[in-house]
Amino acid sequence: MSAAIVLGLLGLAGLSQSAQLMQKFAWRAIDYAFPSEAQRMQAMQDGFYIPENNLPVGIEIWKNKLFISVPRWTDKGVPSTLNYIPLDVAYSTSPKLNPYPDWATNEQGNCNGITTTYRIRVDECDRLWVLDSGTVGIGNTTQQVCPYALHAFDLKTDRHILRYQFKDEDVNANTFIANIAVDVGATCSDVHVYASDELGYGLLVYSLEQNDSWRFEHGFFHPDPLRGDFNIGGLNFQWEAEGIFGMALTPRGPMDRLLFFHPLASNREFFVPTSVLKAKPNKDSYRQFQALGERTSHSTSEVMTDDGIMFFNMIDENAVGCWNSQTPYSSENQEVVAKDDIGLIFPSDVRVRYGHLWVISDRMPNHLIDKLDFVNDVNFRIFFAPVEELIRGTICDARPSYDHNGYGHPLGPNGISHLSPAATYPLQPPSRKPIYSYPISNRPYHRG
Repeated sequence: MSAAIVLGLLGLAGLSQSAQLMQKFAWRAIDYAFPSEAQRMQAMQDGFYIPENNLPVGIEIWKNKLFISVPRWTDKGVPSTLNYIPLDVAYSTSPKLNPYPDWATNEQGNCNGITTTYRIRVDECDRLWVLDSGTVGIGNTTQQVCPYALHAFDLKTDRHILRYQFKDEDVNANTFIANIAVDVGATCSDVHVYASDELGYGLLVYSLEQNDSWRFEHGFFHPDPLRGDFNIGGLNFQWEAEGIFGMALTPRGPMDRLLFFHPLASNREFFVPTSVLKAKPNKDSYRQFQALGERTSHSTSEVMTDDGIMFFNMIDENAVGCWNSQTPYSSENQEVVAKDDIGLIFPSDVRVRYGHLWVISDRMPNHLIDKLDFVNDVNFRIFFAPVEELIRGTICDARPSYDHNGYGHPLGPNGISHLSPAATYPLQPPSRKPIYSYPISNRPYHRG
């Protein structure tokens, strides 16, 4: 997609206070594109749609679609968890969300569909990957109404092409998965999906070719007991149990890709070669995980560009930061590229598509711990900006001047060789044959 087409889809937007991110959308409350106004009113009367129960947390972009996830943190009032906004039609600055691919797939408790999803990812083969937590509620109110399952959709046809139910041994009693990363190899069948188990302290791996999954456990997945105190949006609270959450893959190239990751209740970054994850756990796996330096903030989301620039949200600072992966990972080599103490309160997710950084902010702690004003306040915002403009003149735009073979190792003295630019692999188009783990239709779901 050309830059001109992208800018055309983006349309006019207002500048945020950061003067670096442009505000694309803003909502006081989330609404949905019901078939008619009468059906919308009926949905509100029945409790099927309760505006105050809808909080968007994740975004993804594919061509003319902006995907937005809305988890079901209550047992009623969220009509659809996986949604999109068309970017190529006229709309208001607060557009209504369209269920993707349809209403039926988003029916609560439909275990062949999606009950609750948090963060969603598009791969190089035009597929949307969605992890359904199968939960309704949050914290002590959580109900596991469906098992954890991974779904894929062919974005060219909007067809549901995969549902894989994770095995009992992949999860535990504390499992809570809110993030995934998708790793495409030499072909569209060579795919591994990594899912971070935030409260069960594990990393799940799914292989499309093997149609199998397995689980890693490591001390690096646990929270830092010194980093459980949070101050966001004028609130002080403790999330001391929050483990592995944010993940980002290095660019595709001739070298082994790395998966960067970090717990939410921690400022430290870690990484592991993806070859370790693909090989399943063994006696040597544990020592292949490596620790890096620290950030100045807690973070839930990170993403790396094809040039090796990592963007990450800084939820304590109402900001987004960057790091050039050709330099050691440390706070000295990181810089804030956008900050807004009103518009960026809890920048929940960050994505890079078509040369642009996208950010969604949702004031999540205020929603969960305090109370949002859905009548007078703007609560949810989506921003974007060209990557080149964001990093121009920052430390992330600098080129390394040290010897890669010396102490100035790009990942520090304990790292591996420097990250290579992305290489172009011959990707085969996705097969039109469904790749279900089992047929989605005409098969009832049975628990136990």
